[in-house]
Amino acid sequence: MAKFPETFAWATQTDIRPIRTVIQSASQLPLRAIGSGGSLTTAHALCYFHQLYTRQIAAVATPIEAICDPLNSGVSHWLLSAGGNNVDVLAAARILIRREPCQIAVLCGRVESRLEMLCRAHPFADFLLFPTPTGKDGFLATNSLLGFTALIARAYMEEFDSKEQWKVTAGLVRTTVSPLSRISEEWQRQTIPLWKRPTTLVLYGPSTRIGAIDLESKFTEAAIGNIQIADYRNFAHGRHHWLAKCGQFSAVMAFVTDADRPLAERTLDLIPAEIPQARLTLPGNSSASALLSLVAALKICGWAGKSRGIDPGRPGVPEFGRKLYRLALPSAQESLEKRLPARDLAAISRKSGMPLDRLRDTGELVHWKTCLDTFRTRLLNRRFAGVVLDYDGTLIEARDRLRPPKYEVGKELVRLLEEGAWIGIATGRGASVRRDLQTCLPCSLWKRVIVGYYNGAEIAELCDDDVPDSGETPCDSLTSIAAAFRSTPELSRWVKQTDRRFQITLEPTHTRSLNRFWEIVLQIFMAIEASDLRVFRSSHSIDVVAGGVSKTNVLNKLRGKVGSTPLLAIGDQGRWPGNDFELLRGPYSLSVNECSTDPETCWNLAQPGQRGPIVAVDYISRLKSANGDFCFEARALQ
Repeated sequence: MAKFPETFAWATQTDIRPIRTVIQSASQLPLRAIGSGGSLTTAHALCYFHQLYTRQIAAVATPIEAICDPLNSGVSHWLLSAGGNNVDVLAAARILIRREPCQIAVLCGRVESRLEMLCRAHPFADFLLFPTPTGKDGFLATNSLLGFTALIARAYMEEFDSKEQWKVTAGLVRTTVSPLSRISEEWQRQTIPLWKRPTTLVLYGPSTRIGAIDLESKFTEAAIGNIQIADYRNFAHGRHHWLAKCGQFSAVMAFVTDADRPLAERTLDLIPAEIPQARLTLPGNSSASALLSLVAALKICGWAGKSRGIDPGRPGVPEFGRKLYRLALPSAQESLEKRLPARDLAAISRKSGMPLDRLRDTGELVHWKTCLDTFRTRLLNRRFAGVVLDYDGTLIEARDRLRPPKYEVGKELVRLLEEGAWIGIATGRGASVRRDLQTCLPCSLWKRVIVGYYNGAEIAELCDDDVPDSGETPCDSLTSIAAAFRSTPELSRWVKQTDRRFQITLEPTHTRSLNRFWEIVLQIFMAIEASDLRVFRSSHSIDVVAGGVSKTNVLNKLRGKVGSTPLLAIGDQGRWPGNDFELLRGPYSLSVNECSTDPETCWNLAQPGQRGPIVAVDYISRLKSANGDFCFEARALQ
């Protein structure tokens, strides 16, 4: 605990942009936070701040609960682990990655842990590495718990325009963790009478639940004493009866904030006078009191341990406890058809949008397996003159939009081009894509690369530096809807609007729901009866394009060069209204993420637990030169 000031100073100063970026995506989704031991308290803190700032529902789970209670894919899963090596969190990570939810985020405090290695092998997982400056905790989580919780609180507050509130909150916490803290001294003085009795009832309000949960965890794990916890109103629904029967063995401790003071005082005044009480006042707003309740819990654990002759950091671990810790989790209770390869099972689950055991029980699994076999056979029996690829989410990760494609991607593209393939790039972006591709492809090959900018509005060879048009005046068909967007207060306030000749792009500038903006755009779209326009969305933006604009224009342009030989299309947003929906509607198309509902095309044949550029590289690497054309190697993608 002597290092708390150092840990909190680190949490206030370290670069939290990676956490904020992940929170931006998570803010659109319900969230499940997964942890065990001390990390379970951090999970409760994460859920509290997620619900407070995003208004999305959030729930806590232990690793075994996460494994045995599968949720639909539209959930953000966060795994929290200071060490990153325990068997439970590793088992949960492996299974969650294979289930491919919308988002997996991992917050870890140790460099080169097994958890880090696992996430590096599955790049779509957001791995957040934040080693605390104080190193490894003792038996109980202390500095890692304080540091992680403070990082999470700060990230949510700064992301949701509460930087001034964070400064106030940080000031209060900084004062409290100081060895000279008067608040801390008052807490210690009030709690001294409690330790003469073996059981302590901890009462809390909505913002101080984190502290109560951590007290229960630490008192139990270090065998300091018996703890019962309840919020003020749940205490009134029967839990008070413990005091009626066992009051002589019990004491009451209450977290009291400005928000719940009236209820807290009325409740505590009714408790019999002979039962010792400690009323711990926690100043500040709800975010501050949440953090302060954790600080209080950590300090109280130390005071109680000292009073009872127990060192909570070194309580001694029995041999049977070490064996318990190392037990493996049970396998996930998923009814899978074991005769089918894992790759097939993953492809069918993605395409059907249904759990595999439900497909089997309804008799649909055989149907989808037949559809998959038909599609793959058609793909493997065809020769291609080249490939048309989406860019964002396919050749680069969404989080790497400001960087060129990675070496592995460039290497495979160069190989195809040198062996005679034509490559088309269909992107919603403009000149930045040309510049990035020119950095990773030799200039001698640029003429064999056709780029369709702004969703196919403008098409040119990669060597043509005069395309696309950088003008900001929309064409006549886009003029009225561009004006309508700008005159809509909610869009003008929270969305960056970029007008090009044949495309309008809307990108949120604040952590607000993209679904909300999508609904607004569709309402405007329908109101002006823009039948000649089309609207698409990606993971980060909404694009409205003029009539005749389509990524399929890139396919058509390349067909003019290669004749009747088919072209393979690869993208990541194959489900409508994804911006690759049209590109991947053809008979020879693969997705590296979302696929359409059409059983005849646009399948995702990636290995389980993979997504994005690593899948695109897998697909491309299996295309081999064959007498001037390209075909998939035998038994590829199986």
